[in-house]
Amino acid sequence: MKYLIWLLVIVLAIWAFKRSRRVNTVTPEDKPPASPATPAHMAACLHCGIHLPQDEAVTGEKGLYCSTEHRAAAHDRNPV
Repeated sequence: MKYLIWLLVIVLAIWAFKRSRRVNTVTPEDKPPASPATPAHMAACLHCGIHLPQDEAVTGEKGLYCSTEHRAAAHDRNPV
């Protein structure tokens, strides 16, 4: 019985310690919201129609493609 009381006291002390630390920390609701990332401009591949970020697109004379293979399949040349 004596050990059970000591165990209960230790468990309550640990619980109280953890609870006091949780109250003092900043919760996610208290933090200011992070600024959202700027959205990327999307482009559709002229061959398959998949949408991808415009900076990742491969350019051809007729438009934008998702890969060099699709640019070649459309018989389009590099605009350089």
